[in-house]
Amino acid sequence: MSFATRYSSSVASVFPVHDIFWKSRCRLDLNKFHGNLIGGRRIHNNYSQKHYFCAKAEMVVQKYLPPLFSVAPMMEWTDHHYRTLARLVSKHAWLYTEMLAAETIVYQKDNLDKYLGFSPEQHPIVLQIGGSKLENIAKATALANPYGYDEINFNCGCPSPKVAGHGCFGVSLMLDPKFVAEAMTVIAANTDAPVSVKCRIGVDDRDSYNELCDFIYKVSSQSPTRHFIIHSRKALLNGISPAENRSIPPLKYEYFYGLLRDFPDLRFTINGGITGVDEANAALTAGAHGVMIGRAAYHNPWNVLGHVDTAIYGVPSSNITRRQIIEKYQVYGDSILWRDGRRPSVRDVVKTVKSFFEEALVPIPDFVLDKPLAELPPPGREELFANVPSLLPPPYESQSREEEEMMYA
Repeated sequence: MSFATRYSSSVASVFPVHDIFWKSRCRLDLNKFHGNLIGGRRIHNNYSQKHYFCAKAEMVVQKYLPPLFSVAPMMEWTDHHYRTLARLVSKHAWLYTEMLAAETIVYQKDNLDKYLGFSPEQHPIVLQIGGSKLENIAKATALANPYGYDEINFNCGCPSPKVAGHGCFGVSLMLDPKFVAEAMTVIAANTDAPVSVKCRIGVDDRDSYNELCDFIYKVSSQSPTRHFIIHSRKALLNGISPAENRSIPPLKYEYFYGLLRDFPDLRFTINGGITGVDEANAALTAGAHGVMIGRAAYHNPWNVLGHVDTAIYGVPSSNITRRQIIEKYQVYGDSILWRDGRRPSVRDVVKTVKSFFEEALVPIPDFVLDKPLAELPPPGREELFANVPSLLPPPYESQSREEEEMMYA
């Protein structure tokens, strides 16, 4: 039985899938859906507020399916326009904003709708913020809280020189887990939503499995953070571009699955190198709590996002066609032009898409435009995680009890 089939039967026993999106809040424990397939020990957690975080998570699950599948935050890509299109294709994928610097939010407090506003249809949606100053991180989170994001994510994974270099945040923060824990504590204190961290598996020569575990251990034991999104490559901060950082450092999925084994009290979403729903299901079947896909979901939304609801969540197909998506997106394009009386920027000029569509659709056969999604997604690499169990690193050995007691004294 496939992961999607098992998941679908579980969901159906709780509530009708078609009623999830806009009905009143209902409590649902994510852990009932995501049992780790790899055993492990429980970590010591100094935070008595664990139940406080779980309550936040339960409130978010309210009317949405759990974040088994999400679209990665991508600068200048996952903006309002893309998220609108993505939601037309998939009703249940979790969508992330572009990363917003805390300083930008604070300095633009009189123009917040431009940066933080989104349409209700985009739920479930996660705001990703970045920053290196606790005061601004706290202020930014408080300013974002009234917008009702379903989770707040802290960026500890961006390798861009502007962010990790001169900006002193992004992936460079993996070298300072104490600060990350402090940042996550102030974020959690200023939002009604659950919180999470997105990070890499290492930085430059600080790339051992034990160093990754030290980061996870310190952040989770010193803050309310219970969810980590792990890009399964390390980051190289000198000499290569952000694009090269997505391909040159090797993928080490065994590090991700080692975390599942060694931190069974936490939730982990896998990211990096996964390009379709077959591979996403393979990762979930191997034990991942969630899967995040980036550029494949942006460049090929029809064949990736189009199959998420059925293949990942087990929801009946909407049978929407390309023509219907184009028509709905044209309506959206018209709605945002000259909004607030301002001239649209190049990124806003979606109406040009309408005229382009009207001309470009002529030579496209009707059977292509009006044909719903194929019953099955394009085949992927289902064997992608088959060898992971044999590659797992040795179990993480945390600090001694004496060291722990000194830390929390």
